[in-house]
Amino acid sequence: MPHAYELHVEVTAPCLCCRAPRAFVFASPTDQVVCAACVNHLGSEKAERRDLQHVAMWADLYADQRINHEAEVEGLRATIAGDTSTIAGLRAQVAGLTAVAADEFAASPASGVRGLVETEVLTRSARSVELLQRRIDRLMAALWRIDALHHDKSGSPGTCTCGKLLVACGESRALEPERQALRDWEGKNVALARDGKRHALPPEHPQSAQKPPRR
Repeated sequence: MPHAYELHVEVTAPCLCCRAPRAFVFASPTDQVVCAACVNHLGSEKAERRDLQHVAMWADLYADQRINHEAEVEGLRATIAGDTSTIAGLRAQVAGLTAVAADEFAASPASGVRGLVETEVLTRSARSVELLQRRIDRLMAALWRIDALHHDKSGSPGTCTCGKLLVACGESRALEPERQALRDWEGKNVALARDGKRHALPPEHPQSAQKPPRR
């Protein structure tokens, strides 16, 4: 059966045998869209061997995906922790500089200390806090997406929504230490969304586009 993929360049397409995404370089529209691992599966008499090899292949692919997923969660947690610490330090620096400026201004209103409050140092520090907060918002949104796929299944205690037992779900276990922080972040941004203010909820969140109540 002819295919419509581009010729003479590498393209990614699902193998018509194992359905896994594979890299192909087609020389003709009539080339088989079957990966190298499945070439020996063609023919009805090879169905049993084909099915066994497909199960083993998908099990390996799933294991690799799970390892990468867990590593991504751990990386996000480490980044969030580092960014949170940096934000706290910058906020303390801004607060200290503002307090010094305010004290000097109170002592001498005409001394020009007002300009110190608007110095480049303060402006850059405040901007750094804002940028880091936005980065944390993006990371928390990514954790929310993972949590949406891996959490305690309602009505089936001990079971993850992905179908595995919670104790066997690596993604759920990796998320567990951050779930309270994630819920706090989500609650704060849901409140912002309800008030019609700028929030960091991902577009697919059920309350992301919520309109504020009429007053």
